[in-house]
Amino acid sequence: MAESPSAAPTEPSANTQLTNFSAAMTGDQTFELNGRPAKYTVLYFYPKDNTPGCTTEAMAFRDHHDEFAALGTAIYGLSRDSLRSHESFKAKLGLPFELISDPEEAVCNQFDVMKMKNMYGKKVRGVERSTFVIDANGKVVKEWRGVKVNDHVDEVLEFLKSQP
Repeated sequence: MAESPSAAPTEPSANTQLTNFSAAMTGDQTFELNGRPAKYTVLYFYPKDNTPGCTTEAMAFRDHHDEFAALGTAIYGLSRDSLRSHESFKAKLGLPFELISDPEEAVCNQFDVMKMKNMYGKKVRGVERSTFVIDANGKVVKEWRGVKVNDHVDEVLEFLKSQP
């Protein structure tokens, strides 16, 4: 597969077996890594609800949701925002998938997505936009870090279409 302009895929954690974790998510549910019925899980980390890039990314996953589902793939978005913020964001955009809340950064730290970023000339610590494809056994099969929103969802979808 050719390298995408939307993000530089990195392979070091491909084939990494994840340890089980659980986290609160929208719909009064709890995400559990182990025991997911989907063939694949797309877990995408984003900085903040209701910001332009995060809204665009969520809508792109929403708009392609049926294609992911047809491939046996579940989608989950994750940020440090509260469940209340997530519920509002999900309803506003009509998202057909759940959003995971990680205010304590436990999951963010497990995936090493907390980075120092420049915001208006000031260094701030935040979530690096990243996407992980996880198989049914809890193994990372693909990751993208430093994601640029444009065409990223298409790239994730094409990767999944290439899988057996």
